[in-house]
Amino acid sequence: MHLRIDGISKAWGTSTALDRVSFNAGASDFVCLLGPSGCGKTTLLRIVAGLTEPDAGSVHLGGRDITRLPARERGMGIVFQSYSLFPDLTAAANVGYPMRLRGVAVGTIATRSTELLAKVGLGGFGGRFPDELSGGQQQRVALARALAAEPALLLLDEPLSALDPAIRAQLRGEIRTLQRSLGIPTIMVTHDQDEALALADTIVCMRAGHIEQIGSPRDLYERPASRFVADFIGRANLLPTHFVREVMPGFLERRPPGADATWELCLRPEDIVVEAGPGGDAVVADVTFLGNLARARIDWRGQVLLAELPGRSMLAPGEPVAIGATRGAWVAA
Repeated sequence: MHLRIDGISKAWGTSTALDRVSFNAGASDFVCLLGPSGCGKTTLLRIVAGLTEPDAGSVHLGGRDITRLPARERGMGIVFQSYSLFPDLTAAANVGYPMRLRGVAVGTIATRSTELLAKVGLGGFGGRFPDELSGGQQQRVALARALAAEPALLLLDEPLSALDPAIRAQLRGEIRTLQRSLGIPTIMVTHDQDEALALADTIVCMRAGHIEQIGSPRDLYERPASRFVADFIGRANLLPTHFVREVMPGFLERRPPGADATWELCLRPEDIVVEAGPGGDAVVADVTFLGNLARARIDWRGQVLLAELPGRSMLAPGEPVAIGATRGAWVAA
């Protein structure tokens, strides 16, 4: 493994930020630390970067223990939510700054800065100052600057959260394409499930200083290990065991051994089959049109389900329907 996080713990006074957190990342992996505010993901990133010292545990990079190594000696590139550009330096000078600190020749710095700006879509922008650039352009400069140090690991701390949705989506795709082309292992902090699903090879889903589940985006979406993961990643309908036993007994065969009141069946909205007809035992509560799809809330024997339907669906509030499901996953409540 290129990066190994082993038993990291950190407390601030009486508050535990991280409690024995461990995971590994390969030499070209894109890992997203995903979770709500306060779950410890940024603290963990800062410990990896060398900006915060852990109370216990170790960090290994490329087989070397870097737990007590100063940040400047770790060979990492960092991009923060705030762009942190020098306002009195041009875009090219900002990108070249890490190389200048390392004593790289002036001509090499100029060439390399131009190449990196072109890689992030800012060819020809090298002479502009930060206040002459949009937010998305400034974040591209910050990314190019992080790459200028030829990092052994790229760390991204919610780099897209300050941007508007359209720019976020565009830059998200560019970051993933760039990371794949360069093959730089990357750790990204985010609370945005869509970003994690779109970018990550591996998601580390965190809650209250612990890791709830580690796996691929598909693993966490289709096979969530807990109610928290099911609810946090995507939309989920969570049905208690007694309801499943009475109404959907076929799913009981797939439950884990001993699963009963402490387990629930997770049905994703797209897995619910809705058929209109007078003989149905469910009723459409409301329908929200979203263009290519519609989301319907359906009252089914006291349970309210969220179902995703084609956008041209003609279901209307109050209409009786029959309900079925193509698949589901059992999760620990």
